[in-house]
Amino acid sequence: MTHDHPDREPPRPFGRLLTAMVTPFTADGSLDLDGAARLATYLVDEQANDALVISGTGGESPTTTDAEKEQLLRVVVEAVGDRARVVAGVGTNDTRHTIELAAAAEKAGAHGLLVVTPYYNKPPQAGLVRHFTAVADAVGLPVMIYDIPHRAGIAIATDTLVRLAEHERIIAVKDAKGDPAATSFVAARTDLAVYSGEDASTLPWLAIGAVGVVGTSTHFTGVPTKKMITAYERGDVAAALALHRRLLPLYTGIFRTQGTILVKAGLAAAGLPAGPVRPPLVDATEAELAQLRRDCAAAGVELPA
Repeated sequence: MTHDHPDREPPRPFGRLLTAMVTPFTADGSLDLDGAARLATYLVDEQANDALVISGTGGESPTTTDAEKEQLLRVVVEAVGDRARVVAGVGTNDTRHTIELAAAAEKAGAHGLLVVTPYYNKPPQAGLVRHFTAVADAVGLPVMIYDIPHRAGIAIATDTLVRLAEHERIIAVKDAKGDPAATSFVAARTDLAVYSGEDASTLPWLAIGAVGVVGTSTHFTGVPTKKMITAYERGDVAAALALHRRLLPLYTGIFRTQGTILVKAGLAAAGLPAGPVRPPLVDATEAELAQLRRDCAAAGVELPA
């Protein structure tokens, strides 16, 4: 196992820093493909992202059609696929639909898949094994499992993750479980690349075996977050901790309301592609934007006035 060999680098199949990119819309709520290409370019070239997740929950995947997801993915792959990995969010609570989305993502040029725990219908652990295995069997792309119990309604048990890690294409987990002991056991017992699924957990999760983050505030904090990760990896824990503490107001503040809402408000304030959110989300209020500016200032991130 990877962590039985301290002299060997842990696997980072998608790099260290990933952002779950929001999906830009035009003023009338339709897909803004030109904006998506520009935002992806900004995130890779200016915010130091190694990879982008497209059509995750932060990309408002519940309200985009299958055709929109494919269009969006193709545009982002064309814009940045030569210098960053593009991971397609294909998770649903219907195994057949997820496989259809995975096949479409593979054809559209995705480099990997993010597959969330089936939500709301609460399958047993055997059902989770069947679901993730069926998706990984159906395509040739590497799979990152997304374990987020507070949204999915069910956690992926440690033994289940250990079993799934035996599949050659299930290579990573986005961990938003908030259970450091469970994550520690997964990191110790498998070669899964563990990515923190919560911005504020990035540094503590590195200490228990994670290799990076799939972030939300990293639309704005990509460069210093990357510096924090690399500082920790080179053994400069004090520098990493200083960056963690500096960025904490925005790591947490971006979730004062639903994260996509505030990311889009901040991007719009910065003159970057974003557009409105789709119902049932609602756009940020002036008060929420003002608080976001304060959180950004506290973290040393400037938003244009």
